[in-house]
Amino acid sequence: MSHVVSFVGAGPGAPDLLTLRAAERLNKAEVLIWTDSLVCPAIADLAPADCERIRTSMTTLEELIPLLIDRQRQGKRVVRLHDGDTALYSAINEQICALSDAEIPVEVIPGISAYQAAAAGLASELTLPGVVQTIVLSRAGGRTGVPEREQLDRLAALRASLCIYLSARHVEEVQTTLLEHYPADTPVAIGHRVSWPDQMLTVVPLREMAAVSRERKFIRTTLYVVSPALAGGPQRSRLYSPDHDHLFRPKPQ
Repeated sequence: MSHVVSFVGAGPGAPDLLTLRAAERLNKAEVLIWTDSLVCPAIADLAPADCERIRTSMTTLEELIPLLIDRQRQGKRVVRLHDGDTALYSAINEQICALSDAEIPVEVIPGISAYQAAAAGLASELTLPGVVQTIVLSRAGGRTGVPEREQLDRLAALRASLCIYLSARHVEEVQTTLLEHYPADTPVAIGHRVSWPDQMLTVVPLREMAAVSRERKFIRTTLYVVSPALAGGPQRSRLYSPDHDHLFRPKPQ
């Protein structure tokens, strides 16, 4: 029997933040090909004891694709486990394209992203009425760059809830750019290994973002959430206001 290759998002780290579908695929995996440098080992441990485990931290795409093809053609249940959410910086596109060329079917199972886990860990909402209604997910240019139209200064000009991934190595530059658009006291959530047992999650003023990162020696697995919403406040949504009618709560006659 031929099975699809399952691309599974592991979420930010905590095993109980996996989707039910992701956990089911892991529990039935016969081959686990996983991003061991980024995925919490406790999640990989959910695969059966006799499951073949292949780590990818030292693997190139040219080495990885033949493994996926070979194990799938052996009729094995193959799980390709990525950190975070498959839709965001997961590098699944080139793998799926190669498998498509080999006429191998795939499925993609999303995971919770670190920005969601960070906001939940702070009991915060990132969209507050009258304060901010937009969330932007991006990263600093770094070695791989970003399109010119997506340069950080353009995104920061929105003064939205800005979630910055993969940028701890460039935090001084990031802070300088952000200070051109956000007030210096704008709250910034710094999340390191969010939802892992050794998680560090704190909120600091924007002007202290770089200093705190360097003091804690953060260079990877770090997320920054820059948002006026993190200051909290009594803002109330119209959704539950007694003078706001809608389809399920029509205006009294």
